[in-house]
Amino acid sequence: MDIEEFTALATATADPDPLLGLQAVSQMRAETERLEAVLVRRARNNGSSWAQIATILGVSKQAVHKKHGGRGLLGGRS
Repeated sequence: MDIEEFTALATATADPDPLLGLQAVSQMRAETERLEAVLVRRARNNGSSWAQIATILGVSKQAVHKKHGGRGLLGGRS
């Protein structure tokens, strides 16, 4: 998804029809989850630790590892 599409979704959240706004939120959430996974993978491949990633995301190291650890990222480095 490119920036224009994401911006259109963000704009749609202000639609007078709350169902259309909720649909946009759902699509934004899915795209955000996808992008987070890509960036975590990049960070790990660049040598970032689970602790560093967890700090940036505002979660525990265990939480980020549980969410992203089983996706073929580099080994069990901390």
